Amino acid sequence: MPGSKPVSVSSKHVAAFRLGRHRLSKQTSLAALSSVPGDMAGAQAQVLLAGQMSIWPRVKGARLRDVDSALWKERTLVRAWGMRGTMFLLPSDDLSVFVRGSARRAAYNLNWAIRHTGSKQDIDKLLDRVAEILEEPRTRTDLAQILTESHGYKLKSKISGGWGDKRRVAHVKVGALSLSMGFLLHIIRARDVICSGPNKGTEATYVRADKWIHDWKDVSQEKAERELLVKYLKAHGPATINDFAIWEGLYMKDAKDIWSKEAENIVEVDMDGSKASILESDLSELESAKVDETVVRLVPYFDSFLLGHKYHLNIVDEKNRKKVYRSQGWVSPVLLVDGRAQGVWSHAQKKSDLEVHVTPFSKLSGQVSERVKEEASDLGRFLECSNVKTVIG
Repeated sequence: MPGSKPVSVSSKHVAAFRLGRHRLSKQTSLAALSSVPGDMAGAQAQVLLAGQMSIWPRVKGARLRDVDSALWKERTLVRAWGMRGTMFLLPSDDLSVFVRGSARRAAYNLNWAIRHTGSKQDIDKLLDRVAEILEEPRTRTDLAQILTESHGYKLKSKISGGWGDKRRVAHVKVGALSLSMGFLLHIIRARDVICSGPNKGTEATYVRADKWIHDWKDVSQEKAERELLVKYLKAHGPATINDFAIWEGLYMKDAKDIWSKEAENIVEVDMDGSKASILESDLSELESAKVDETVVRLVPYFDSFLLGHKYHLNIVDEKNRKKVYRSQGWVSPVLLVDGRAQGVWSHAQKKSDLEVHVTPFSKLSGQVSERVKEEASDLGRFLECSNVKTVIG
């Protein structure tokens, strides 16, 4: 079909298709909890609770403790850096696809370090040491200490500089450069697959995936890149190469290279006058997609449904866009009605008490208001709060 006239689809078809693929129009079972972040093409979890809460509206009967159990006991879910160098909750079975598939982003920083030290050998040697240390869960403090005491690296203390953080953190010296532990953890992803381990006190730990995940499965970077593009289009299609590049955090030339290798399986559609692409195998489902009844969901901040495209008019009208997509990359919790943002919301929890405050963009129908209250009550169940108060307006 490549090269043929694009099939025309309406925005309602597209919204219904994406809602279905994100498990928002029909929840999945608790037994399938660990597969859901894969269906979403990753559950963003830079803020861990946001990633955990994004599973709630998609899995019938899930509780926060079920997500925690999948992460830290069964290890069927993992938290790891993936697309855009951002933390996600991901299925353990597919972790290599997400990490190796987004390794080009990590390689940008790795290549910067090599250029500025002038020695690939020195950087490789350092990363070999880091990989050895991460055979078990280690904090950044552990990493700095072992590099110094066991491998003879010199450290210096510098202000981290992230998000206005003025704390001084350890940097390892390599030639004329000094690299923070966080930077090392980011650039090692260009070579090795790492993920989060359990916290050690208040500090996060990191560990090699092959030492953490049961029945570890690895794939090559080339295979992972194609599989990750497929996962992206399954969840966020129809989409453009530009959308994909931004979602991955890639230079356009790299996004085009990956896209070209899967191009024979991709077709173009016309969405109310705009051109975008989808997997050919998904075209018939897209054409027939519909919602059987009004879909009302409260999705948390940074929900993956909101993050698949460069432009956001498919989610929210221009008048209210900045209420959802705020400054400094912050994405609000959103009231979705049939895939469109109809308001924002927040929650406050104190022990077993939960208050959910919904601010609609316009007056809600009685039916939608009732569904909102049902959603808020179910969030209380997820968080195991016995008293739930919902405020609309």
